[in-house]
Amino acid sequence: MAKSEFGELAERFLSMIENERGASEHTVRAYRREVRSFAEYLTGDLGAEGRIAQVEHLHIRAYLGVLYQRGLTKASAARALAAVRSWFKWMAKEGMVEQNPALLVSTPKLPKHLPRVPSAEEVNRVLNSLEDLPAEAKDGGRKRAATEGDAVAWPERDRVIFELLYGCGIRNSELVGLNVESVKWGDDAILVRGKGRKERLVPLGDEAAISLRAYLPSRAEKLMAVGKGGKVHEGPLLTNLRMRGECRLTTRSVGRIVKAIALSRGLAADVHPHTLRHAFGTHMLEEGADLRAIQEMLGHERLSTTQRYTQLTVGQVQRVYDETHPRAK
Repeated sequence: MAKSEFGELAERFLSMIENERGASEHTVRAYRREVRSFAEYLTGDLGAEGRIAQVEHLHIRAYLGVLYQRGLTKASAARALAAVRSWFKWMAKEGMVEQNPALLVSTPKLPKHLPRVPSAEEVNRVLNSLEDLPAEAKDGGRKRAATEGDAVAWPERDRVIFELLYGCGIRNSELVGLNVESVKWGDDAILVRGKGRKERLVPLGDEAAISLRAYLPSRAEKLMAVGKGGKVHEGPLLTNLRMRGECRLTTRSVGRIVKAIALSRGLAADVHPHTLRHAFGTHMLEEGADLRAIQEMLGHERLSTTQRYTQLTVGQVQRVYDETHPRAK
């Protein structure tokens, strides 16, 4: 069965995203899901013989209504709309449509709430606990069938995960993308490849460096034990527990590890890798760091994005007021 024009244009756009823009795997996967879904909707609504020139903003609004009927949240609908806008923007640029009808559709208004960020004391308590695990936890899980979701599966590596997520503020995808050579010891920094494959140097703190030096010999030992000694000085920095395949740890495994450790140390159940990145920005801001410096370290293109990732606590706002406003004294 021949593919509709909607389906063909969707695949051309997705191919461009994947091959030309250098988008991350996560972005490509999200665009693939959203654009294909809308193309299928258009085929069902306008028929297999329908043309992209027929699509108006009303079709897009109706599609958002369908998403709500399926139980999607406003945030999910907003992501779908963003993907549709990008698709039509590309088609307008290529001369396939005269204008972008998605620009006439308002983005669903999202609730303005900031995620809870653990305090610096709470995060430090977790990190300190990872330095002093009982002896049975430091055998890498050899005495029992350990899994990646175990809070004590591989203490040396798991401490590195926390130190780099919180100490460097990098994304989960950036973390698992690090290679051994990404650590620039001479510069006290790590070379991070962020969104759009843009690279940036992020300072490597003393504690993160200490945790890395404790982890690398353990990593080398495990690699040599499975006959992969040639990978000791190269390849993925963070490896999976059983050294399977490329050995690179996945973002999903990092999420399980962070949640397991957080729960075992008394943090909230909703803690995930991005929580630690958010805490990085928030805590630096609380200590007086320049917002643009935080922006550079987080790898944000826009300062407004950094402002959403950071938050001033009520206590800090009150303290600043008390210390600076002439009528507060």
